[in-house]
Amino acid sequence: MPWNPVIYNQFKDIRFKPFFDLSELIAAEVPMKAVDLGCGTGEQTAILSDKFPDATFLGIDSSREMLSESRKLEKENLKFENSSVEEFLQATDSWDLIFSNAALQWLDGHETLFPRLISKLNSGGQLAVQMPYQPENILNKILFGMADEEPYRTDLGHWNRPSSVLNIDNYTQILFDGGLEQLELSLRIYPIVAADSHVLYNFISGSALIPYIERLEEGKRSVFIQDFQARIKQYFSKFPAIYPFKRILLYGRKR
Repeated sequence: MPWNPVIYNQFKDIRFKPFFDLSELIAAEVPMKAVDLGCGTGEQTAILSDKFPDATFLGIDSSREMLSESRKLEKENLKFENSSVEEFLQATDSWDLIFSNAALQWLDGHETLFPRLISKLNSGGQLAVQMPYQPENILNKILFGMADEEPYRTDLGHWNRPSSVLNIDNYTQILFDGGLEQLELSLRIYPIVAADSHVLYNFISGSALIPYIERLEEGKRSVFIQDFQARIKQYFSKFPAIYPFKRILLYGRKR
């Protein structure tokens, strides 16, 4: 079940609000060599390249499906590359801005990941990151708990994905220890008002649900999905329902 940009973009307005909030933290510099890690469809990277026309932007993403339309957005100061964050970290380049919106939550080991990202910044360089705060988001908790029960635990080969996202105190310490200043960190709620349970299911089906479905045999996927949908409906027993979706925003500038 590869990433599907059509499903993902059904909630474009909801996903773009934290992107704009994060982008407001960035200071314009001339020149500015910038990278967008996990750029997805590239649409947000293009917005950044318009907002900072004197900067050069590289958007990288490991999903060819998500990048399929990005070539149409390329211009003099904006390019895209099918690559992973791991490959990015192994390269020797340094950057004036490392930006990532709703992507790094897919990577493990944030205690070592973020110091490595900070090490790629030039002096005065900026780090701007936004991630869903999965440990406290209800849909993620329902999904994780369900995958840890039988028969799904066996069906998934005893695989489950606890969130790698740390709490905001941890990130504050990591950024400070990495030599970042002008720190701005916040935990924000971006409410989703859902007319029915299908809206909430569709929201998570385009992101966190994907690796679970990928690991299930064809015949067991529909059972898992139906049960997950039923649990969402049971938890949100009254509709319209409000889902307080939490996200962490992190910003700092390297000394």
